[in-house]
Amino acid sequence: MLTDDKRLTIRDWAEDDRPREKMLRKGLQSLSDAELLAILIGSGNRDESAVALSRRIMRDCRDNLNELAQLTINDLCKRFKGIGEAKAITIMAALELGKRRKTNEMLERKKITSSRDLFDLFEPQLVDLPHEEFWLGLLNGANKVIEIKRLTQGGSKQTVVDIPMLLKMALEKSAQAVVVAHNHPSGQNRPSQEDEMITRRIKTGCEAIGIPLLDHIIIARGEYYSFSDEGKL
Repeated sequence: MLTDDKRLTIRDWAEDDRPREKMLRKGLQSLSDAELLAILIGSGNRDESAVALSRRIMRDCRDNLNELAQLTINDLCKRFKGIGEAKAITIMAALELGKRRKTNEMLERKKITSSRDLFDLFEPQLVDLPHEEFWLGLLNGANKVIEIKRLTQGGSKQTVVDIPMLLKMALEKSAQAVVVAHNHPSGQNRPSQEDEMITRRIKTGCEAIGIPLLDHIIIARGEYYSFSDEGKL
């Protein structure tokens, strides 16, 4: 433990422990998640360097960035000495940028051909959430994504879906097909009776306006359930 009151910044540490210098010498790929995190936060606390603090944060999240992304700003500030609101916001902003990049890459890909494509499309939006959300994907005639949009946000167990709004969005965007997805924060990826009921209602509504519902997937902690794959559409 350090005896002075100085907060160690990255510049104060031995050269081998400086992630910025390491990045310049060896490239971004050479850095661990903790070292990348240390660059974001810049300084540690009286007892730890930025690198040591970042390693402790990652250990606490089982070295899993998805678990880190599930923490709130308040969680980070309370659990980790040396992380104030500004640093917590910086961490959350960086994670959100990564999520958006993944989504943009998916939107630029070729047409949707499988439930796995849908999982890759919606999972970045839903993976970290402690509450349930319901998302809509609109496709053109080639099954390429026109737009994805959150329809509703609910509690930890169930969210209400506005089907007339869903159909209105599909018509306004001249969609040729519709896909939907929601998450189960519990980690259980099997559909509930309510999930099956809302799927039937969406399918009926889509059929009434001549736009097919291609699939409804449920995402839960890296796994998913596809109504289409299970023959329930």
